[in-house]
Amino acid sequence: MPPAIPSMTDWLIAIVLNAVLLGLLAIAPKKLLTPGGIVNAWILGVIVWGCLGWRGYLLVVFYFLVGSGVTFVGKAQKEALGIAEARSGARGAGNVWGSALVGAICALLVLGLNVTQFAIDFIPLLALGYVASFCTKLSDTCGTEIGKAYGQRTFLITTLKPVPRGTEGAVSLEGTISGVVGSVAIAIVGWSLGLISPIGIGICAIAAFVATTIESLIGATIEDKVPFLTHDVVNILNTLIGAIVAIAIGLLLPR
Repeated sequence: MPPAIPSMTDWLIAIVLNAVLLGLLAIAPKKLLTPGGIVNAWILGVIVWGCLGWRGYLLVVFYFLVGSGVTFVGKAQKEALGIAEARSGARGAGNVWGSALVGAICALLVLGLNVTQFAIDFIPLLALGYVASFCTKLSDTCGTEIGKAYGQRTFLITTLKPVPRGTEGAVSLEGTISGVVGSVAIAIVGWSLGLISPIGIGICAIAAFVATTIESLIGATIEDKVPFLTHDVVNILNTLIGAIVAIAIGLLLPR
């Protein structure tokens, strides 16, 4: 069933709720977002709540909390090696949209189809793409951060030659397993919220694995060689691939 068309009250709730929650984050002792990150997270939160309601919003909250949490796993060790996240893990505007631009686009498309009653049968596929985009990003974050902290043997994905932790395009068993666990966990949250069907859990996990593998290939080959291919742009491509793969699988399955 398509989400209800949001009313003015829904948008007002989105505006006020995000202002309150992000205001609390702004004054919290531990900074999880930069000032620019807070402003852009507010915009994202309003879009998601307005388009998909509290269900879509809770999925983003789950991603943000888990994604921020794993950043601090083994933080001292990663800082000693010089491979920790910048700004002590605080997310900026680029991080917000690198992680969530594709999801926000899916949410806006759901709203557009719902309001116009055009091709509403496509809404479940867009919801699947929405969940898959965050599964992909959480998989990437968990794989990267756990791999940096605990990866015992780290290999470059293109050559399988050993490389130091934190090398672009490097993979490890520990990081790969953590990435799969992260994608499945948030997919289960998406299913429990009614955003995807039970089979969607498997679809999102497959899509996330495919996308993060391609992202590692990009990191190992061209990320440092193409000027516009910044880390945030690669994240957008990563989540876009995850969403597209999930939607493609969904289209192939009988409905």
